[in-house]
This record gives sequence, structure tokens and C-alpha cells, in this order.
Amino acid sequence: MKVMLDPGAHKPERAHQTDAGLDFRCIKGGWLWPFGSRTFDTGVHMALPEKTYGKVESKSGLNIKASIVSCGGTIDEGYTGSIRVKLYNLGFIPHKFNDGDKIAQIIIMECLKPPIEIVDSMEETARGNKGFGSTGR
Repeated sequence: MKVMLDPGAHKPERAHQTDAGLDFRCIKGGWLWPFGSRTFDTGVHMALPEKTYGKVESKSGLNIKASIVSCGGTIDEGYTGSIRVKLYNLGFIPHKFNDGDKIAQIIIMECLKPPIEIVDSMEETARGNKGFGSTGR
């Protein structure tokens, strides 16, 4: 997979060979205030493999230790711009990110792209149109 790095950016890496995600680091750090959000640039550009997409996910350590999450994001196969990550501080303590700190991870996933067919009605299923809460507690 081809990756281009902006000045100051870090190569996405797996901490362990068996890890699913490649860690992203921020180029420029900064504070993330309690109950606030902030977008961090990774400076990483990726040419994702054909028929895939990138799923941006939280780092579990940031989530567990500091209540900081990424609500995710989808990096489409054709996007080659710098990947930015929006983080949310759900905790009561401000968190300072330094330049080069790990902020999120990307998991490369296969992606089905079925053609869209407009129909007049949907086939009957056991669930039908029963929505939220319909399966009980």
C-alpha cells in the first residue's frame, strides 16, 4: 500500500505484527478539553487497495485511561488527502497531546459495492419494519 507523508508526519505502524489496526500519530499536538472535541492532522496520505476502505477507530488505551474516543470515520478508497482525526474528550480531565502521540488507528476493510436497484416493495421478513427496541430487553 502506498503511503505519502507530509513534513513531520509519522508512518502508520502496527505496534504488534498481529494487530488489526495501523496507529496514526498527530503532527501537531495540543490540548483536548473535557467534553470538548478537536481535529488532529496525521499528515498521512494513503492509496488504499482496490475494493477496500479505511475505518478509523479509537485507541483502546486512550479510551480506557483518558476517556478519549474517535467516533470513527470512513476513508474511501479514492481519497488520497491528508487523514485527519476528530477526537472527543468524554472525561473530566484535560488531556495534552504532544507532537507524534498516537491518536487513533485505521483498519483496512474489504468493501462490497452492490448495484442499487429501486423496487416497489420489500420482501417479507420476520422482523419487517419493526425498529428500535423491537427485539426486547
